[in-house]
Amino acid sequence: MSQTFDLNERPDYDEVLQKIADYVLTYQIDSEEAWNTARYCLMDTIGCGLLALRFPECTKHLGPIVEGTIVPHGARVPGTSFRLDPVKAAWDIGCVIRWLDFNDTWLAAEWGHPSDNLGAILAVADHLSQKRISEGKAPLTTRTVLEAMIMAHEIQGVLALENSFNRVGLDHVVLVKVASTAVVAKLFGASREQLLSALSHAWVDGQALRTYRHAPNAGSRKSWAAGDAASRAVRLADIAMRGEMGIPGALTAPQWGFYDVLFSKTNRDQKLKPDAQRKFSIPQEFGSYVMENVLFKISFPAEFHAQTAAEAAVLLHPEVRDRLQDIDKIVITTHESAIRIISKVGKLANEADRDHCLQYMTAVPLIFGQLTAEHYENDFHEGHPVIDELRNKMEVVEDERFTREYLEADKRSIANAIQVFFKDGSHTKQVTVEYPLGHRRRREQGIPLLKEKFRHSLETTFPSQRCDRIFDVFQDQKKLECLQVNELLELLKM
Repeated sequence: MSQTFDLNERPDYDEVLQKIADYVLTYQIDSEEAWNTARYCLMDTIGCGLLALRFPECTKHLGPIVEGTIVPHGARVPGTSFRLDPVKAAWDIGCVIRWLDFNDTWLAAEWGHPSDNLGAILAVADHLSQKRISEGKAPLTTRTVLEAMIMAHEIQGVLALENSFNRVGLDHVVLVKVASTAVVAKLFGASREQLLSALSHAWVDGQALRTYRHAPNAGSRKSWAAGDAASRAVRLADIAMRGEMGIPGALTAPQWGFYDVLFSKTNRDQKLKPDAQRKFSIPQEFGSYVMENVLFKISFPAEFHAQTAAEAAVLLHPEVRDRLQDIDKIVITTHESAIRIISKVGKLANEADRDHCLQYMTAVPLIFGQLTAEHYENDFHEGHPVIDELRNKMEVVEDERFTREYLEADKRSIANAIQVFFKDGSHTKQVTVEYPLGHRRRREQGIPLLKEKFRHSLETTFPSQRCDRIFDVFQDQKKLECLQVNELLELLKM
């Protein structure tokens, strides 16, 4: 006889939710490397947002939902005059941070950009600081922002180590929503129960599909998706702070939980038995590992799997720039993730399509010796048909070693190699770049250039004296950590 009822025994909160909550509420960060890297990460992320303000397709999204809205203690959006409620401010800050695909990156079984969480963190920290001042209390300091960044990086990055959301069609911004919800709830002063409630709502909230990141539908939503996730995180944390009950079995509930509904689907890469349930693997404890090992984008505003390809192309540029019409073929040797995400042929419909095309991001620096955000614009692409001529001559092949070492914890390489063959039978050497400039293995080389990148971003927005003041603040760890959040955002406003 079939069962005609459900056993209604409310479970404890899922173990994963409890691990995240306990980490956020109790972990003490004692890694000097993590704190220093977080300072550079905050600097770079703000700079990426300022650079994006040059592009009308980005700025059209910014500002209050209702024009003229005045928000008491409104959060500032760096580089603008907006003062918004924290939910919309998180959306706007997240949007500008991600727009140019130039902020930090984390690559494992899942990919993503942990500094996307700064949209939620900065919006809430600024709002709370102003509110605390109005109540005669001490405002938050930037050290609190750095702590929240380290923790958000860790939650997003550790969940990404062995859990591939992309293989079941989900976008990595699910991890932005979860990580931001956790740290923002803490900023709001959440109890353990409130934090667990907020996390549970983040998981059952419904998640974005990766449709907008892949051919043939790649488009500009990928540039604001993280801002949307950060904004939703602030809203969910606020709901929990108002006493909303949580959903303890958000992940594990049979039939209705995240695992059964969204994470156990059969796909072309991994076949599951009909009754199998894929669960999260957490291979290490939460600490500060991700911030210490995060990848900075220094040389190129480009999807990270193509960074070393673009660098190799720049190295080959002097040898091929005067022989473009003599090229017979170009062989790009890469790793499996790059092939699955950004290798595409055919017409590229928009800027977002181009900055997620391995072949395009190789062709441009081969031709011009550099790759900038302006190189993705429609007018530039249409004015240089040679780009597509070279794309049509490209072959993409996988190197199994590149694929293997991409996932090895002690390497985490993102290797690409380029070789150009000419019609007369001659060819260049194969130029291989295994670690991009922003990799931990190239930190000493990369940090001075990261500072140059930040200085340039400031100069696109602020007068010289203000640039000097802001730049100087970020060169001193203690000075930055002691700075009030509201003072930092005041420096960064227009």
